[in-house]
Amino acid sequence: MSMKSVEVKRWYREPWPWMLMAGPAVVVIAAMVTLWLALASDDGLVADDYYKRGLAVNQILARDAVAGARRYRAQVTFAPAFDRVRVTLAGDELPPALMLRVAHPTRAGMDRVVPLAAASPGIYEALLTPPPAGRWQLTVEDAGHTWRLNAAWHVPGETVLQLGKR
Repeated sequence: MSMKSVEVKRWYREPWPWMLMAGPAVVVIAAMVTLWLALASDDGLVADDYYKRGLAVNQILARDAVAGARRYRAQVTFAPAFDRVRVTLAGDELPPALMLRVAHPTRAGMDRVVPLAAASPGIYEALLTPPPAGRWQLTVEDAGHTWRLNAAWHVPGETVLQLGKR
């Protein structure tokens, strides 16, 4: 009588255990990548006092109405490298200086306020740190925050913006 010899493979040489372990291993790796992304790109709150800001909406709308009543219109021109800005303001009662607020829609830490000095009547200029590419909210206002003009700004696409009613 002859006995057949059966070759016994060790478990780690079989394909089935590896295929069964591949699914959970991929899920664990994906979870680690997701955790790393969440920790590396923490945006935080846009505003800590979001409730108070929500209540102040009517005051902000009133500032827009004051700009309309004074017939303010502005043209904001950026140098090609986005390192200089010029605001040409037209309307009644031109202020001696302006403020330019460049705000990121979701990351408050990237917002900046640039004081604009009068180069001549109705023309205000300043140096500007070039913002990263993306969508920004641009606001021109007086130093006393009594009125404002605003618009969306796309960097690097737009170098000239019109603010206010034409």
